[in-house]
Amino acid sequence: MYQFDIAAGTKADLYRDLLAALDALTTDETDPIANMANAAALVWEYLPDLNWAGFYRLVEGELVLGPFQGKVACIRIPVGKGVCGAAAATLTTQLVEDVHAFPGHIACDAASRSELVVPVTKDGTLIAVLDLDSPEPARFDAEDAAGCEALAALLAERLI
Repeated sequence: MYQFDIAAGTKADLYRDLLAALDALTTDETDPIANMANAAALVWEYLPDLNWAGFYRLVEGELVLGPFQGKVACIRIPVGKGVCGAAAATLTTQLVEDVHAFPGHIACDAASRSELVVPVTKDGTLIAVLDLDSPEPARFDAEDAAGCEALAALLAERLI
């Protein structure tokens, strides 16, 4: 059983503690699906105002649903389509304050209003994307993006 002391203070404290918890969860595990599953559960449990948290894995040139927490989701997303596909195509974090204003947004859950998608890469190669959705408009900011990028960087080392 895992128990983590996750700070309720600043976002910087929260992401520092999430990173330490993710490190503890994945340090001795070699299975990528298990590591993505625990990462999704950890983010879901400790980040407020989410309605979806999880991964899309790059499989044969397209994004395929991976471990997640939340409502059922789209199973396959073409690279370049929607927020996840944009992150995959550009290998850059996508911070979207209003998903309804994003060209080509894929609405897996009509309640989602904002989205943060972080590519998970190793040696410049895409492995997956970490996708967070919120029913709150403009839920995510640069500090969330930086915190999730740190989580993705740690996880990338444990997915191959």
